[in-house]
Amino acid sequence: MTARPRPLFLGLVPLPERQAVARALRTETVGGLFLLASAVAALVWANSPWSAAYEQLRDLHFGIPALGLELSVEHWTADGLLTVFFLVAGIELKRELVVGELRTPATAALPVIAALCGMAVPAALYAATATVGGGSTGGWAVPMATDIAFALAVLAVLSTHLPAALRAFLLTLAVVDDLGAILIIAVFFTSDLNLWALAGACAGLVAFYSLQRLRVRGWWWYVPLGVAIWALMYNSGVHATVAGVAMGLILRTTRERDEKASPASLVAHLLHPFSAAVAVPLFALFAAGVSISGRALGAVFTSPEPLGVVIGLVLGKTLGIFAGTYLAARFTRAQLNPDLAWADVLGLSMLAGIGFTVALLIGELAFPGAAVQEHVKAAVLVGSLTAALLAALLLRRRNAVYRRLYEQEKLDEDADGVPDIYQRDGLSGSGPTSPTAADPAENHDSPRG
Repeated sequence: MTARPRPLFLGLVPLPERQAVARALRTETVGGLFLLASAVAALVWANSPWSAAYEQLRDLHFGIPALGLELSVEHWTADGLLTVFFLVAGIELKRELVVGELRTPATAALPVIAALCGMAVPAALYAATATVGGGSTGGWAVPMATDIAFALAVLAVLSTHLPAALRAFLLTLAVVDDLGAILIIAVFFTSDLNLWALAGACAGLVAFYSLQRLRVRGWWWYVPLGVAIWALMYNSGVHATVAGVAMGLILRTTRERDEKASPASLVAHLLHPFSAAVAVPLFALFAAGVSISGRALGAVFTSPEPLGVVIGLVLGKTLGIFAGTYLAARFTRAQLNPDLAWADVLGLSMLAGIGFTVALLIGELAFPGAAVQEHVKAAVLVGSLTAALLAALLLRRRNAVYRRLYEQEKLDEDADGVPDIYQRDGLSGSGPTSPTAADPAENHDSPRG
C-alpha cells in the first residue's frame, strides 16, 4: 500500500491564487507607502512648532448632531474611513473562505493556527507585563493585529523578492488577524449599548442581504443603505467598523451570466485603492501624531502598558506565529518546502510584528481620553519599527534565495502567458495552467447554471 505523500508547506501556490494575491498585494504595497508617508508626516507635524495647529485640526468637530454624528476629525477617520478598510477586509476574508487558503480545513489549518497563536501570545505577554508592573491589562488586544500594508511597504523599501508562497501566507495571516481584531472590537470594546440602534443596524444588514439574494442591482440601493447601517451601528455603541466587515461578508461572490464580475469583486476593485491610498493614510495622519520627546520615549520602556505593547509586538508576534506554524506543521505532518528554511518563517513572523493601523485603533478604544493613550501609541510606533528592522535584517540575508525562486516563478520562455513552472509535471500545487483561469475570484464568479 502506497503511503500518502506528506503535504507541502509553502510550496508552489496554484496559479489563480498566485495572481490574485499578486494583485491584492500590489495595491496594499502602494497603500503601505502612502501609510508610511502619512505616519512620518504626522510625527513631524505633531513635534514641530505647528503642533498646536495639528491638534486643533485633529480635534475639530463637525457632522449632524441630531443624528448623533458630530465627531472630531480624528474620530471621522477612525470610525468612518476605517469602515471602508474593514469593508475591503471583509470581502478579502470571504474570498479566502471561498477560493483561498481558508476554503478547506486542510489548507486553513496552518495559517489559522499560526494567526491564533500570533494573537494569543502577544496578548498574554502584554497582560503579564502589565500585571507585574502594576498597570492596566485593558490594552491586552493592542499588539494582536498585523498591518499588512505597512509590512508590504517595508518589503518594498527593502526590495526583497519574497516568493508567492511566503506572500500568500503573510496575506492569509493578516486576513485572519483582521477577523480576530474586528471580533475583539465588537465583543470587548462595546460600551453603552443602544439596543434600538443595534436592532436597526441588524435590520439594515438583513435588508442588505435580501437585496443581494434577490439580485437587485444599482448603487443607489446599497450606498444609502450602507450609510444608514454604519450610522446605526455607530449609535448602537458597537464600533462602526463592524458594519463594514458585515457588509463585506454579505456581498455576493457569484455572478450572473450577464455580469462581468460579482458584486464583491466589483466593490473590492472600486474601494481597495481608496482604502489603501486614502482611508488608511488619513487615519494614520491623525492617529500617529504623538510626542517623540525623550520623556515620551522613556515612558515607553518604563510604564507597564506601553512596555507590554512593545514586548507583545516584537517578541509575542514572533514567538506566537513561529511556534504556532512549527507545531501545526508537525501536527499535520506537513513538509517544509525544501527550497526554503524555518529561518524564512521566523523572518515572516518578525514582519508580522508590525501592527500599526489596527493597533492604533484598539489603543484608542482601550484607553479613551487617558494620558497613557499617547504612550501606548508611541509604543505601537516603536514596536512596529523594531519588528520591521529585525525582520529586515533576517529577510535581507535570504534575499538571494528569494530572488532565485521569484525568477523561477516568473519565467515564461514560451510566452504563452503561463509561467513555465506551472507546466511541468510532478510539481505539487501546480494548479490550473490555462491563462483564462488567472483570477480565483473570476473562477468563483463563473455564471450560475
